[in-house]
Amino acid sequence: MHIDRDLPAGLDRVRDADARAVRYGAGFVGRVTPGDLGRPTPCTRWSLAELLAHMTAQHRGFAAAAAGRGDRAEAWRALPAGADVVAEYAAACDLVAEAFAAVGSAERPFALPEFGPGATFPAGRAIGFHFIDYVVHGWDVARSLGLPYAPPPELLDAALPIALAVPDGEHRLAPGSAFRPALAPLGAVRPLDRILTALGRSPQWPG
Repeated sequence: MHIDRDLPAGLDRVRDADARAVRYGAGFVGRVTPGDLGRPTPCTRWSLAELLAHMTAQHRGFAAAAAGRGDRAEAWRALPAGADVVAEYAAACDLVAEAFAAVGSAERPFALPEFGPGATFPAGRAIGFHFIDYVVHGWDVARSLGLPYAPPPELLDAALPIALAVPDGEHRLAPGSAFRPALAPLGAVRPLDRILTALGRSPQWPG
């Protein structure tokens, strides 16, 4: 994912929005039982267990990036979901929140190798990437569990410009792409629906 426009908020605001989005999504993860782990998710290649393993790894990777260690491949490696997947996810949420809180400058470089060899981004933009991921991944988990997803409106207002700034195109069809090609929104479009369709998710999933 590469975003060409500046984020619509300063470091403190995007960091606060990210922390709130992560906490909101973690409430759904906390409701996951062992019997839920095989459920399908809107990330079609992943079961719920695999999605949680990915989300946990991304928290750890971004925490490493905030600490200046994001260039280490092992920081981003997803491990198989174990029996303590919910506790492991909660610990990773705490880890990334603490790491982001310690960042003192919006220009501090974050190494994000998943964007390409040697890729780095200023902290403000990198945390914005994390924020939009976890707004959407929170929805993924909620939908997998069949639960309604309604983050505070101000979080969606902050997330929408970032979602719309993610370039669309055939590169989203490549293996490992974070998002699928954008979908056309239908009917009266809520901010959440605009975010989801911009990033290739159907608000009606699994319908």
